[in-house]
Amino acid sequence: MLIFPAQDAKTLIRLALNEDVRTGDYTSLWTLPAEQVQTAKLVAKEDGVVAGLPVVELVFAELGGKVKVETYIQDGDQVKVGTQIASITGETKTLLCGERVMLNFLQQLSGVATITNKFATVLKGGKTKVLDTRKTIPGFRTLQKYAVLAGGGSNHRMGLWDMVLVKDNHIAAAGGVLEAWNAVKKQNAGNLKVEIEVENLEQLKLLLGLGVDRIMLDNMSNDLMREAVKITKESGDPVELEASGNMTLERAKELSDIGLDFISVGALTHSVKALDISMRIK
Repeated sequence: MLIFPAQDAKTLIRLALNEDVRTGDYTSLWTLPAEQVQTAKLVAKEDGVVAGLPVVELVFAELGGKVKVETYIQDGDQVKVGTQIASITGETKTLLCGERVMLNFLQQLSGVATITNKFATVLKGGKTKVLDTRKTIPGFRTLQKYAVLAGGGSNHRMGLWDMVLVKDNHIAAAGGVLEAWNAVKKQNAGNLKVEIEVENLEQLKLLLGLGVDRIMLDNMSNDLMREAVKITKESGDPVELEASGNMTLERAKELSDIGLDFISVGALTHSVKALDISMRIK
């Protein structure tokens, strides 16, 4: 079940409205009758997956207008060009004041859900799941990770606090992959899940059988990853394997059946294309 991070969204909406509206939307205030009420519709202008619909009500609630929102789909639903997503009825000046902020959120989150769904689709049928990363827009992490779930993906760690991920710089500074693992193991009183990044098969072999929860195969070729999966399976170690680095849809499809548990894709959130959605006054 999807749980929208409403409190985080409210905080971001206040920032966005302050940035956009400040002392007032003078264009709407000076051109529209004060009490005019109209209905606008949200329409998809391209195919995709929608995420972030709760933002629509939250934006207009923050503006203080008496606005009624009726949604025709749910987060995670696929839409085609021309699909009516929702209708919004209220004072015209309020609708236009909140239009851009509302659409910015909805389009961005729907873009995340859409690209995630494309990866989830090419991986469908196997055990491999697509993961997001911490490469998110600052402040938007919980919302973007929600959108990943709406698109059929899975979440990696939320931040530095809820999982240990030992990367190349940690390994270099600690003096080696085993040194880094031993240091973490000694201090992991809270029993956080531990993942360690490896760049070659030698590092992988050093970690097998030690109790590491997950190993990240970083920037390896497809052939090397196949060999890594084989070596891990033959070792009998139940450790999870995650592939990371330069993951395109085409490459994900090629790796979908080799036995990986996860493929992590920074592009789900760090360079996503917004889904084109418009608001039209009827």
